[in-house]
Amino acid sequence: MIEKEDPVISEEEAAQYDRQIRLWGLDAQKRLRGSRVLLAGLGGLGAEVAKNLILAGVKGLTLLDHEQVSEDSCRAQFLAPVTAQGQNRAKASLERAQNLNPMVEVHADSDSVEEKPDDFFLQFDAVCLTGCSRDLMVRVDQLCSQHNIKVFCGDVYGYYGYMFCNLGKEHNYVEEKPKVVKPSKDSDDGPEGKKAKVDPTETTMVKKMASFCSLKEALEVDWTSEKARAGLKRTPVDYFLLQGTCHSESLYLVVVGILLLKFRTDKRRDPDPQSFAGDCQLLRQIRDDVLEGLTLSRDLLNDDFISYCFSEMSPVCAVMGGVLGQEVVKALSQRDAPHRNFFFFDGRKGNGVIDYFGPN
Repeated sequence: MIEKEDPVISEEEAAQYDRQIRLWGLDAQKRLRGSRVLLAGLGGLGAEVAKNLILAGVKGLTLLDHEQVSEDSCRAQFLAPVTAQGQNRAKASLERAQNLNPMVEVHADSDSVEEKPDDFFLQFDAVCLTGCSRDLMVRVDQLCSQHNIKVFCGDVYGYYGYMFCNLGKEHNYVEEKPKVVKPSKDSDDGPEGKKAKVDPTETTMVKKMASFCSLKEALEVDWTSEKARAGLKRTPVDYFLLQGTCHSESLYLVVVGILLLKFRTDKRRDPDPQSFAGDCQLLRQIRDDVLEGLTLSRDLLNDDFISYCFSEMSPVCAVMGGVLGQEVVKALSQRDAPHRNFFFFDGRKGNGVIDYFGPN
């Protein structure tokens, strides 16, 4: 991570970010204003995250994407004009992104994130990866963890979405709590008067710390163990979308996540509506292999989920982009409790689940 000077908020910036400063304080805004973020992947989710970070007022945002703007991507990606089809997605998104907030330094990089050397990632305070392979996410997470760089990962598959964050072994933050008024020694109100009371009209800032594990540790949970099986009924399906494993509503989301990441890793792409029949068959096979490996019944994840896994749905991108962008803002500003360490979203039901996976 690069050395940072103490950021100064100008009068113009104070006016621009007035509502935010009132909400989370000047110190938090200054920390945010001094932060540089890398955002890899400018699909629908990436566009939403970019918008939220730029409007929040980070110092700099680098948009990294080697893909081209396509007709399909324009349906969920609002930063790249429809007329930019065939152009690089990061560069096509630059003008609209910069216009959101001229005070933020926005850069476009058309290289592939897979080909970037380790040193490239070390110039940022936070790295956010979308649309990336599992191997790349694990590699970048391990690298950044060694240099105290915050890491975020997220994806949207049709109606499903997930995000993961690793803020390090010791992430310090402050949280606003109602002020507790201690009783006076001279109180004559009996036992009740000697109890501490909460004053709803006043608040105080409480310092807290949260610990995170690496993505590799989070994905290496042994779901065949007796302890893990006891938690299967509450585990979101999207986690398994990451690994390729499912039961209750939350577990269902986890499994879908693992399956879809495995599909991307094997095929180097996401399920494509133009090859719907063939990709549906591949998803069924991946599901069968994963559930068999966990010695779980195939009935735990029936064929219905497959038709909901194609393309990026704009409403799901908006929800996930809001959550992911806000988590980056909270982490960099060190204000409010972060999600630890997964968030899963099921757009079919509008349900979101926060869950932790990894060593305690």
